[in-house]
Amino acid sequence: MQSESSAAFRHRTVEAPAGRLHLVEQGTGPLVLLVHGFPESWYSWRRQLPALAAAGYRAVAIDVRGYGRSSKPEAAAAYRMLDLVEDNVAVVRALGEKDAVVVGHDWGSSIAAACALLHPEVFRAVGLLSVPYTPPGGPRPTDIFGQIGGPEQEFYVSYFQKPGRAEAEIEPDVRGWLAGFYAALSADTMPAQGEPDPHFITRGGGRRLRDRFPRGVLPAWLTEDDLDVYAGEFERTGLTGALNRYRNMDRDWEDLAPHRGAPIKQPSLFIGGTRDASTTWMSDAIDAYPTTLPGLTASHLLEGCGHWIQQERPDEINRLLTDWLATLQG
Repeated sequence: MQSESSAAFRHRTVEAPAGRLHLVEQGTGPLVLLVHGFPESWYSWRRQLPALAAAGYRAVAIDVRGYGRSSKPEAAAAYRMLDLVEDNVAVVRALGEKDAVVVGHDWGSSIAAACALLHPEVFRAVGLLSVPYTPPGGPRPTDIFGQIGGPEQEFYVSYFQKPGRAEAEIEPDVRGWLAGFYAALSADTMPAQGEPDPHFITRGGGRRLRDRFPRGVLPAWLTEDDLDVYAGEFERTGLTGALNRYRNMDRDWEDLAPHRGAPIKQPSLFIGGTRDASTTWMSDAIDAYPTTLPGLTASHLLEGCGHWIQQERPDEINRLLTDWLATLQG
């Protein structure tokens, strides 16, 4: 049974460099574009769409290319950051808008940051959830990730980079894998301190990432029906389009080299969780915000919150987002 707020969701597809992009919108007013991360879909913003609409905004959540009902180009190189940015520019134009505020979570945070960096004339402000902004540059990404974990463990990003490898683990039981992955990074169900870290896989044949996931438990924010939505999409599409984001990190490093060290100057927002590895491991990036995000107007660390921040703490995120958006209207 649909709630009154979800019944107001409007689904449509628009033309984009990807081919077509599926989006869900609600409300009227200044455009706020919501970009999800891995492994999610527009549905991860289901609690934000009605709240933003009620606050006087045109809230639009997309399925990133390779996900959900959006097009899924075959070539792995079609998932480079430059292409994802151009998809979002095309969405703004297809909706008849001149500009937008872009808000992203997880990989969506990195995509949102790149949108603001490359097209400041379109993306007038940027909100980053969970993953802090780090300017382009530094060592080659695969070199960095290859060293994390040492000789005994392999970092999940490296694990995801070889085509077909993670698919072979996930696709025989998409629902079970997603349930474990979501639980592993949620504050109320993540492994206790001292237990094997679910961000790593033990090196050696036959090892799987899911061997370190919690079993038989769902986080409080995730109902069986919610899990059915996510699993149903990935059972239909497979995981390759989503995983191809990880397989372009060196291409992104090369493509964005002209912007090495560049700050994002537009008004910006950051929200992270204190129990999210994305926040704790990248604390230096947060400390650098006076230089890298000189337009930062609000930054929040939510105590006891995990990675799936807008789903774990929807009311708090909605309040912080609408308060921040209100400051942009002057």
